Amino acid sequence: MNIARVGRKPKKGFRYNMKIYGYYYLLLFPAIIWFGIFCYAPMGGVIIAFKNFRMVDGIFGSAWVGMRHFQILFRQPKFLEVLSNTVTISLARLIFGFPAPIVLALLFNEVRSQRYMRLVQSLSYLPHFMSWVVLGGIFTQLLSPGSGAINQLIQFFGGQPIYFLADTRAFVPTLIVTGIWAGIGWGSILYLAVISGIDPQMYEAATVEGANRWQKCLYITLPSLSGIISLQLILSVSGIMNAGFDQVFNMYNPTVYSVADILDTYTYRLGLIDFDYSRSTAVGLFKNGIGFILLLSVNALVKRLSDGNGIW
Repeated sequence: MNIARVGRKPKKGFRYNMKIYGYYYLLLFPAIIWFGIFCYAPMGGVIIAFKNFRMVDGIFGSAWVGMRHFQILFRQPKFLEVLSNTVTISLARLIFGFPAPIVLALLFNEVRSQRYMRLVQSLSYLPHFMSWVVLGGIFTQLLSPGSGAINQLIQFFGGQPIYFLADTRAFVPTLIVTGIWAGIGWGSILYLAVISGIDPQMYEAATVEGANRWQKCLYITLPSLSGIISLQLILSVSGIMNAGFDQVFNMYNPTVYSVADILDTYTYRLGLIDFDYSRSTAVGLFKNGIGFILLLSVNALVKRLSDGNGIW
């Protein structure tokens, strides 16, 4: 007998994993194919950001121009304006929208009537399953200065109608509030899942010690959510260049372009309206590059501050 092998656990290699978890890999396979075809394969087309792309010449036949498209972009006041709008809207979403699902999950956790909580949860989830094409039409009707219910209510109390979707001062706050309303319920699911896994004995012990609901929330519930909050914060900050194309595109109009035009809508107009594919690809590559740098930076910072709670 080889004494060195006594007590050593057998190696769990690829064959072992496939034998035990083969069905799980099989379920994962369609998703891998989908990402490969629609997400990774098209990434080869980013080279047109460095070319003077012409359809007749194709991607590989078009002439190389190096960094010229990026130089032109950074010299254009319009690009700097949409970059500023993107950062402004994304930061507002992060400051006001990020804590909203956490607060809602904590409030749900304090509801004692299960029937009432299920009803409110279902209503809060509903907007997530509605397209922004539909939601944009609903908000346009509700916020109409002439016949909208919101302005009718404002005028009933003696106020003046507000042009929510046509006033540059009101548009961004309207965008943030409607975005929070549409996503707060769905965003609370992760936090509720973590809360449901907290050991009830911890709350019972806190009750015996005389802790009230606020103290239980502060010293038990919130610390238990620190891991998922860190993960969601990393993803939110790394996506700061994505200010919400669907919502903005379906709610903005030329009168508020100065505050509402973002990188995604600017890319849309460059590529699909002006047919400037090279420059629109350059904008997209710049946006994704910034997002990648933010992802690495914020992940490293969160891991340092939260004792290893990062994505990897």
